[in-house]
Amino acid sequence: MKRTIKIAAMICVGLAFSCTQALAGPDNLRVVGSWSSLTLFKNFEKPFWTETVPQELGIETSMTSLGQVKLKGPAVVRQMDMGVFDVVHTVADYIVSDSPDIAGLDLPGVTTDIATAKKTVDAYRAALAEYLAKDFNVKLLSVVPYPAQVLFSREEIGGLDDLKGMKIRASGWTTSEFVTALGATGVTMSFSEVPQSLQRGVVDGAITGSLSGYSAGWGEVSKYIYPLPVGGWDYVIGVMSMNTWEKLSKEQQDKLQALITDKLETPGWAVTEKETLEGVACLTGKECPHGEPQNLTEVPVTDEARKKVQEVLVDSVLPALAEKVSPDTIATWNDTIGKVVGIQSK
Repeated sequence: MKRTIKIAAMICVGLAFSCTQALAGPDNLRVVGSWSSLTLFKNFEKPFWTETVPQELGIETSMTSLGQVKLKGPAVVRQMDMGVFDVVHTVADYIVSDSPDIAGLDLPGVTTDIATAKKTVDAYRAALAEYLAKDFNVKLLSVVPYPAQVLFSREEIGGLDDLKGMKIRASGWTTSEFVTALGATGVTMSFSEVPQSLQRGVVDGAITGSLSGYSAGWGEVSKYIYPLPVGGWDYVIGVMSMNTWEKLSKEQQDKLQALITDKLETPGWAVTEKETLEGVACLTGKECPHGEPQNLTEVPVTDEARKKVQEVLVDSVLPALAEKVSPDTIATWNDTIGKVVGIQSK
């Protein structure tokens, strides 16, 4: 026990929290939000944890973001079980290396519209919560999508066939598997590293949400935008340390879950489709409610391309998933998301 406390105290140094905070009880929650430059953090996560929770539950909070803690991949979630953070919002793709079962949540090409995406998440939610609890000892609180994950390119492209030979940034291994099947090389790197990597030619293209990319300056170092959701939705999961969750009373647990659903998750979903369209408009010189429009060339999306995406999903991505997880996990995917979209992994 003394060793655990000592390790937690050492890790918290330099992560925007004092060691006193890192060892505090659930009356002071240490929260890591997602990327602070994006609207999910600014409009929903930050006001929820810094205003709603103190007002409604009487629990004080200290909040930072993924960019501030500078912990890559699953590391930030791993810190929760050591007592460094109580709540983390992060992209599910960032942590699949330590929890392959959750990759089924957001496979490229499964859904291209927000209504179907919501149905798949609802169907998979119980399984997702189980996998997260097993692999990280955390309680699932929320699942919110970023805008549809589209392709930014610094090289001229006319469609999916032109990705052959290119280096494409992917947020997780499933998207990397997808672009590899198209003849590209998938490169995994942090969201914040992408603009400089595009500018220097480290990668030729990158996949993220349309408005996310606009807000983070990707349009300034790209020339083309391909608005087919080739990378899924990049779901941001909100999780609480199970140790913290179990210290809350049943009444606090119920109230917190109801509040996060009402104030963060539901409105977060409501704006995603709108922000997908706004992001493309902002990037292609049209009316932009978020700032100055940019002048990327929009590559037309054809029905043939949509069909190709599903073929790659069935022929390459799902078999790759089946190699990484147990038959029970595949059976669960087939019975949940697979049934929603009419696709079965064999």
